Amino acid sequence: MMSDPVLSIRAASKTFGSRRALDAVSLDVGRGEMIALIGPSGSGKSTLLRSIDGLQTVDAPPEGKEGQGVITAFGGPVQAKGKVSDHVRKARVRIGFIAQQFNLVGRLSLFTNVALGSLGRIGTVRGLLGAWPAETRNATMAALHRVGVADYAAQRANTLSGGQQQRGAIARALVQKAKIILADEPVASLDPVSARKVMEILRDLNKSDGLTVVVTLHQVDYALRYCDRVVALKAGKKVYDGPTSGLDRDQLIDIYGPEFEDVFWEGAPQ
Repeated sequence: MMSDPVLSIRAASKTFGSRRALDAVSLDVGRGEMIALIGPSGSGKSTLLRSIDGLQTVDAPPEGKEGQGVITAFGGPVQAKGKVSDHVRKARVRIGFIAQQFNLVGRLSLFTNVALGSLGRIGTVRGLLGAWPAETRNATMAALHRVGVADYAAQRANTLSGGQQQRGAIARALVQKAKIILADEPVASLDPVSARKVMEILRDLNKSDGLTVVVTLHQVDYALRYCDRVVALKAGKKVYDGPTSGLDRDQLIDIYGPEFEDVFWEGAPQ
């Protein structure tokens, strides 16, 4: 086990009716790692990511198993005993969550959407009034430049392409001063060129800035290309956790089923 993980999940389970979305999943994430969460649709990837941010509660543990179902970030509580911690906001301020559908306010400018990342520090009222302090204005433009969309700062978010909006969502996490980025299928709805650009940005933030990145992906080739560690889920269970280089063709077929062989890409692990 690594020392002082920035994220820690202990035997987290989640049931929806009769379906178990997560089945006693444990995971430690070290500072500065870039991890891909992979697995078939419905394997529990998004449920796990949302649980890490406290957007989804996991099941309360059975009696006598108080250490199970505990999630911490930066050593502080996110949730335990089936309830989100009263102190979860302290952790969330340092965690940027990037969703598949961007979560930008369409009628607001890209600049304003990105500046909203500072609300945890300047206060909601001031932000809603657009009274951005100089620090926020400078940080917002710097973040937009960093992800390559500064020229679109004044445009309404809903006039931008999906790739431009997703880069705006990443810029918002930078203004938030997030130390961890959780990205839930961030390239699922993007064209291949935009998808590669988003993955390259996340990789650069990880390597150049030391940000911890956990990204759920359906595109296994992106996981192998951009991430150093892969965690695979299948039917809610963790079935692989290790270096990208250790994931071979047979393991991928075991994770995804024999149909995976039919769509295996050229140059994949043999």
